[in-house]
Amino acid sequence: MKQLLLFTFLLLSILGCQKSEKQPQELSFVQKVEKAHNKEKFNQEEMIQFDLLLSFGGQERINAKVTLKTNSSKGKITFADGNTIIYDGRKVYYSPELNDTTVRFDAYTWSYFFLFPFKLSDSGTKWEYYTNIEKDAKKFNTEKLTFEPKTGDAPDDWYVVYSVLDSDLIQKVAYIVTNNGTKEEAEKNPHAIQYSNYQEVNGIPIATRWQFWGWNKKEGLTKQLGEASISNLKFLKDDPSIFTPAKNLKISVQ
Repeated sequence: MKQLLLFTFLLLSILGCQKSEKQPQELSFVQKVEKAHNKEKFNQEEMIQFDLLLSFGGQERINAKVTLKTNSSKGKITFADGNTIIYDGRKVYYSPELNDTTVRFDAYTWSYFFLFPFKLSDSGTKWEYYTNIEKDAKKFNTEKLTFEPKTGDAPDDWYVVYSVLDSDLIQKVAYIVTNNGTKEEAEKNPHAIQYSNYQEVNGIPIATRWQFWGWNKKEGLTKQLGEASISNLKFLKDDPSIFTPAKNLKISVQ
């Protein structure tokens, strides 16, 4: 009798282990989005380059070629008029003709919006549940991103991230910009970026159209403020000379 009970116990234990092994672990919000955007393959690339045409209020804001290291450590913006911005994570080098008050914003903001799907689990990121009360809330998974103190240029910024249910691709991101201001002031005027026209480059989906909107918690997107197009996307091999600043460039240090 004891042998029969022991055999039964062992059999149930084996079957229980097999059942547990067959049940895949539920992916987190961030893991689902990173998988949808093929972050693993993106990180295997060294640099990416594209043309950025950005306008606000019907006025051209940026017309430039952007070159970024995929790990976000360095970037270069070469404007159509020949002016340049280069950043290396701490220093920003820029042409003397450019506006001193906006170069750091331009250096980091547009590259961050482009690289956003691949930076969700960076050091210093914090994720929390977000209650989406918009009319189309059922179409999305939604979570809120904040940052540990001293993370990046603007650790007080936050982002509300919406991924589409059936694809896990990011469709929109609400955010505040605390650059040269306070969090309290920024929260009076939150904005959002909407990503669309995804195209695959080397098997990696990248949004080639951005639209900028006003945003609030109840209505979501409100008034359109601007838009951008991304074109001529290509991955490149690492070339340190691209990020070597010319001697005439000015320097902004964080």
